[in-house]
Amino acid sequence: MSKNRVEELESTVAELESTVEGLTDELIESKERIRVLEAELDTESPTRVPERRGGEEAESADEVTQEAAPDEVAEAAADADGEEAAQDEAEDSGSDDIIVA
Repeated sequence: MSKNRVEELESTVAELESTVEGLTDELIESKERIRVLEAELDTESPTRVPERRGGEEAESADEVTQEAAPDEVAEAAADADGEEAAQDEAEDSGSDDIIVA
């Protein structure tokens, strides 16, 4: 009976090794696709605005969006971090569950 168990374990190990190899290949391909996409984004102009869908051809000066100053960006990021921390604390206080993925 132990011989049968050994064969079963060897079969399980072989399946797991094959799964790991497949996932590793998929991860490598995904990383390569991400590199290609990031390279494409780097070559595009960062100020490019997508075209409007409503068929509006003329834009008035009031519709032009201005870029935020670095100080404004930092302040908004700090505010967002503070809000996230408050939400996290509120969520954490009510549960002691452990989630395993």
